[in-house]
Amino acid sequence: MGNWVLVELQRNSSNWDKVVGDIVRIEKKIFPKHESLARLFDEELRKRNSGLIYSQVGGDVAGYVMYSWPSSLYASITKLAVKDNHRRQGLGEALLKAAIQKCRSRNIQRISLHVDPERQAAMNLYHKSGFKEDTLVEGYYSPDRNAFRMYLEFDKS
Repeated sequence: MGNWVLVELQRNSSNWDKVVGDIVRIEKKIFPKHESLARLFDEELRKRNSGLIYSQVGGDVAGYVMYSWPSSLYASITKLAVKDNHRRQGLGEALLKAAIQKCRSRNIQRISLHVDPERQAAMNLYHKSGFKEDTLVEGYYSPDRNAFRMYLEFDKS
């Protein structure tokens, strides 16, 4: 367990610009340009059906998870990223659990996400959290990079 705190980003937050700026820098560093939401992050987060939980260490964002609920039954994990120097401390798992909990509070029945099968640490995290592989989507990220669509389903009770 690390020395981080999880925070839900509020739309009227006074530190919105700083948090979004930190996230954009992380996006640009971790994800290839065509996978990065850097240019659209602010816009995506202002949508009513999206949310973001981030972790702070020493005033800077160390990791984040972005999620959305396109319908009342279904949610999606859009992004999950942790800075290199904060990995392997349980932060990704804590962020994922927090996002799942937020989605569950909306009584959704299924959460899905896409992940590059080559990103073994991410695959392990999602499997550990109960996600199952649905299908391989060829060319999802680029013509030569596929993705697994994965899902986590909840009882309808």
